This record gives sequence, C-alpha cells and structure tokens, in this order.
Amino acid sequence: QVQLAESGGGLVQPGGSLRLSCAASGFSLGYLTIGWFRQAPGKEREGVSCINTGGGITNYTDSVKGRFTISRDNAKNTVFLQMNSLKPEDTAVYYCAVGTWGQCLGGGMAYWGKGTLVTVSS
Repeated sequence: QVQLAESGGGLVQPGGSLRLSCAASGFSLGYLTIGWFRQAPGKEREGVSCINTGGGITNYTDSVKGRFTISRDNAKNTVFLQMNSLKPEDTAVYYCAVGTWGQCLGGGMAYWGKGTLVTVSS
C-alpha cells in the first residue's frame, strides 16, 4: 500500500521548535522530489519547502527562510522538516508530498499525505 505519513505536529509556544517527519511506505522516496506544504485555517495551501532527489538542492518560501530546514534520509525513506523560532502565523496543517521539482515549485505534486497539525500559541 502506497502511503505517506506525516508525524511530529503538536502545540508549541512561540519561539519553540518542532521536527516533522514524513515516512513513505510502499514505494521509495529516493527518486522523487519531496515537498512540505501547509494550509492555515481559512487560507489557501502554500508551499513551504522542497528538496530534490539527492538532497543537495532545497527551496524555501520567504516566510520560513532561516527558521526551517528540510532534509531527507533516503535509507530510512523519510523526509524531515525542522522548524525553529516558530511563530503563531506558522499555525497550519502541514502536508508532505512527492513529485518532480517543477511540480513542487508549482504546488501540483503527484501524491500527498494526510497532514499533521501544528499549532503555535501561548
């Protein structure tokens, strides 16, 4: 069964950190670009970060640059999003998705996980 499973979300205070994980089963992430996306309440989904197949090329939306870091462990078939200095405006459901680099930049990824909720609040 092909599946992407996000984990690591939760409630955190402003300035805190969380590490999201995206584990794949039923297929290998090794030949795919992985992206993290988020959707805040009442807002459209937006791209957060992309990482290419080898992990050497990454992309971040401006609002998270310097605070979030995307990484991948192909041996563990898992991608991570380290989120530091979290702000209330980072509150959203975070999704991981797989596809091509062009799809990641455009938001039209081929396959999506079900998401994990991140709430930043005091």
